[in-house]
Amino acid sequence: MNDANLLRTPLYACHQKAGARLVDFAGWEMPVQYSGVIDEHRAVRTAAGLFDVSHMGQIHVRGPQAEAYLQWLTPNDLGKLAEGRAHYSAFLTERGTYVDDLLVYRLGPAEFLIVVNASNADKDFAWAKARTAGFDVEIDNVSHRYALLALQGPRAIEILAPLTATDLSAIKYYGFAHGQVDGARAILSRTGYTGEDGFELYVDPEEAPRLWDRLLEAGAAHGLIPAGLGARDTLRLEAAMALYGHEIDDQTTPLEANLMWAVKLDKGDFVGREALVSAREGGIARRLVGFEVVGKGIARQGHAIVSGDDTVGVVTSGTYSPTFEKALGMAYVPLGSVEPGSPLELDIRGKRVAAVVVPLPFYRRPR
Repeated sequence: MNDANLLRTPLYACHQKAGARLVDFAGWEMPVQYSGVIDEHRAVRTAAGLFDVSHMGQIHVRGPQAEAYLQWLTPNDLGKLAEGRAHYSAFLTERGTYVDDLLVYRLGPAEFLIVVNASNADKDFAWAKARTAGFDVEIDNVSHRYALLALQGPRAIEILAPLTATDLSAIKYYGFAHGQVDGARAILSRTGYTGEDGFELYVDPEEAPRLWDRLLEAGAAHGLIPAGLGARDTLRLEAAMALYGHEIDDQTTPLEANLMWAVKLDKGDFVGREALVSAREGGIARRLVGFEVVGKGIARQGHAIVSGDDTVGVVTSGTYSPTFEKALGMAYVPLGSVEPGSPLELDIRGKRVAAVVVPLPFYRRPR
């Protein structure tokens, strides 16, 4: 494809060289696959995969009241976030629904980096910027300053370790460190979106192509291959990680999405708190569950959950699972159908297909 209106990451030429199939994703020309989704998925589960996630957005927040501002703007408790640590959080509307989900990194006592979804980057920055009144804080969209490589899989640490003097074992899950990778300055983070161990490398865009090639060279003997958005989606679905536009959007709340662990109602006031308290007290009508397809077919986003002639729920994500070799998905269903073992009936292109509710996540990596 060659749509002149699409944005390209600094690694575009690398993807072309590797023979990637490129697609339009949130206005970016991104690799959906290289050797194939199933091959790439299984490489991440058993060895390692290298992803280009440079399309993600970054927002820099600093100033004397940076912590107070973000403590009010986001629902997780920033007061418990130590320097060198990150946590999962969100921007919520006054109705308690999602503007976006995000990561917050504490760079210093009064300095933070927020990582947001590519599809929402400009919207998120404008939303946050519009809410700085009354706070002594500076906020900047710094997405152009970073390329972002994600090295994921059980062999990630042994692939990356020879290329950096940073003690990778000292970076705990949801921690990060400043260092160098093959001579390039980097933020080395350990969060991940695949259900596997791994590292995200925030680097200068000009350094990204060289590091991409260097990592693939260093990891070849360990089974490392490039992986695209297709495998990223099947991996995150097996790990039951929410994706904006699927499990969460401006019509869904953390209560419905099983994400209240990232919301601290007792920390004080924040945007959306009052609505969430009211919703918790009043009760919700639906909740996100995982399901396995019992019949023949693969459920996809938007397929209906039916009961008789009525639509009672909706599939948010669905795929064939390369790890379990069966069709899996997540869906919003009525509270009477949320317990594991509950039967569901899917409408897959006009055909009724049986499914059953199962516990989430589908996949947990061996410890």
